[in-house]
Amino acid sequence: VQLVESGGGLVQPGGSLRLSCVASGFTFSSFAMTWYRQAPGKERELVARITRDSGTTDYADSVKGRFDISRDNDKNTLYLQMNSLKPEDTAVYYCKRPKWAWFSEVWGQGTLVTVSP
Repeated sequence: VQLVESGGGLVQPGGSLRLSCVASGFTFSSFAMTWYRQAPGKERELVARITRDSGTTDYADSVKGRFDISRDNDKNTLYLQMNSLKPEDTAVYYCKRPKWAWFSEVWGQGTLVTVSP
Protein backbone atom coordinates (compact mmCIF):
# COMPACT_ATOMS: atom_id res chain seq x y z
CA VAL A 1 0.00 0.00 0.00
CA GLN A 2 1.56 3.26 -1.08
CA LEU A 3 0.78 6.92 -1.75
CA VAL A 4 3.26 9.00 -3.75
CA GLU A 5 2.83 12.77 -4.01
CA SER A 6 4.38 15.02 -6.64
CA GLY A 7 3.99 18.50 -8.05
CA GLY A 8 5.41 20.63 -5.28
CA GLY A 9 7.93 23.39 -5.84
CA LEU A 10 8.66 27.08 -5.58
CA VAL A 11 5.98 29.48 -6.78
CA GLN A 12 5.44 33.23 -6.46
CA PRO A 13 2.50 34.63 -4.51
CA GLY A 14 -0.61 34.59 -6.64
CA GLY A 15 0.63 31.62 -8.63
CA SER A 16 -0.76 28.13 -9.03
CA LEU A 17 0.38 24.55 -8.57
CA ARG A 18 -1.29 21.18 -9.01
CA LEU A 19 -0.32 18.38 -6.68
CA SER A 20 -0.85 14.73 -7.55
CA CYS A 21 -0.99 11.65 -5.36
CA VAL A 22 -0.76 8.24 -7.02
CA ALA A 23 -2.15 5.34 -5.02
CA SER A 24 -1.16 1.69 -5.29
CA GLY A 25 -1.73 -1.53 -3.42
CA PHE A 26 -5.37 -0.97 -2.59
CA THR A 27 -8.71 -0.27 -4.26
CA PHE A 28 -8.44 3.50 -4.53
CA SER A 29 -12.05 3.99 -5.59
CA SER A 30 -13.30 2.45 -2.34
CA PHE A 31 -11.83 5.13 -0.09
CA ALA A 32 -12.46 8.76 0.68
CA MET A 33 -9.19 10.66 0.43
CA THR A 34 -7.68 13.74 2.04
CA TRP A 35 -4.91 16.31 1.69
CA TYR A 36 -3.07 17.61 4.76
CA ARG A 37 -0.27 20.10 5.16
CA GLN A 38 2.33 20.94 7.77
CA ALA A 39 3.98 24.33 7.86
CA PRO A 40 7.31 24.88 9.63
CA GLY A 41 6.78 24.93 13.38
CA LYS A 42 3.09 24.14 13.11
CA GLU A 43 0.90 21.09 13.52
CA ARG A 44 -0.32 19.11 10.56
CA GLU A 45 -3.73 20.33 9.41
CA LEU A 46 -6.49 19.02 7.18
CA VAL A 47 -6.71 20.96 3.92
CA ALA A 48 -9.36 19.13 1.90
CA ARG A 49 -11.21 15.86 1.60
CA ILE A 50 -13.23 14.10 -1.06
CA THR A 51 -15.62 11.18 -0.99
CA ARG A 52 -15.13 7.98 -2.96
CA ASP A 53 -17.27 9.10 -5.88
CA SER A 54 -16.24 12.79 -5.76
CA GLY A 55 -19.78 13.60 -4.72
CA THR A 56 -18.75 15.68 -1.71
CA THR A 57 -15.73 17.85 -1.05
CA ASP A 58 -14.78 19.86 2.03
CA TYR A 59 -12.09 22.47 2.59
CA ALA A 60 -10.37 24.26 5.40
CA ASP A 61 -11.58 27.83 5.68
CA SER A 62 -8.07 29.07 4.91
CA VAL A 63 -8.11 27.53 1.41
CA LYS A 64 -11.79 27.65 0.50
CA GLY A 65 -12.33 29.26 -2.89
CA ARG A 66 -8.66 28.89 -3.84
CA PHE A 67 -7.99 25.14 -3.72
CA ASP A 68 -9.84 22.36 -5.51
CA ILE A 69 -9.59 18.67 -4.61
CA SER A 70 -10.42 16.09 -7.25
CA ARG A 71 -9.72 12.48 -8.14
CA ASP A 72 -9.52 10.15 -11.10
CA ASN A 73 -10.44 6.67 -9.94
CA ASP A 74 -9.44 5.15 -13.29
CA LYS A 75 -5.90 6.49 -12.78
CA ASN A 76 -5.79 5.87 -8.99
CA THR A 77 -4.82 9.50 -8.58
CA LEU A 78 -5.82 12.27 -6.21
CA TYR A 79 -5.25 15.93 -7.11
CA LEU A 80 -5.06 19.28 -5.37
CA GLN A 81 -5.28 22.33 -7.61
CA MET A 82 -3.95 25.33 -5.70
CA ASN A 83 -4.62 28.83 -7.02
CA SER A 84 -3.95 32.32 -5.69
CA LEU A 85 -1.20 30.93 -3.51
CA LYS A 86 -0.05 32.91 -0.48
CA PRO A 87 3.18 32.74 1.52
CA GLU A 88 1.19 31.20 4.38
CA ASP A 89 0.42 28.22 2.11
CA THR A 90 4.08 27.23 2.35
CA ALA A 91 4.15 23.72 3.80
CA VAL A 92 4.77 20.07 3.13
CA TYR A 93 1.61 18.66 1.59
CA TYR A 94 0.58 15.08 2.26
CA CYS A 95 -2.15 12.89 0.88
CA LYS A 96 -3.72 10.48 3.29
CA ARG A 97 -6.07 7.54 3.09
CA PRO A 98 -8.17 7.86 6.23
CA LYS A 99 -8.76 4.95 8.58
CA TRP A 100 -11.94 3.14 7.63
CA ALA A 101 -13.45 -0.05 9.02
CA TRP A 102 -10.52 -2.45 9.49
CA PHE A 103 -8.26 -0.53 7.11
CA SER A 104 -5.53 1.57 8.70
CA GLU A 105 -4.67 5.07 7.62
CA VAL A 106 -1.91 5.55 5.04
CA TRP A 107 0.25 8.64 4.51
CA GLY A 108 2.32 9.67 1.55
CA GLN A 109 5.87 10.97 1.96
CA GLY A 110 4.86 14.57 1.29
CA THR A 111 5.77 17.20 -1.27
CA LEU A 112 7.10 20.65 -0.38
CA VAL A 113 5.32 23.76 -1.59
CA THR A 114 7.12 27.06 -1.11
CA VAL A 115 5.35 30.33 -1.89
CA SER A 116 7.84 33.18 -2.02
CA PRO A 117 8.64 36.22 -4.21
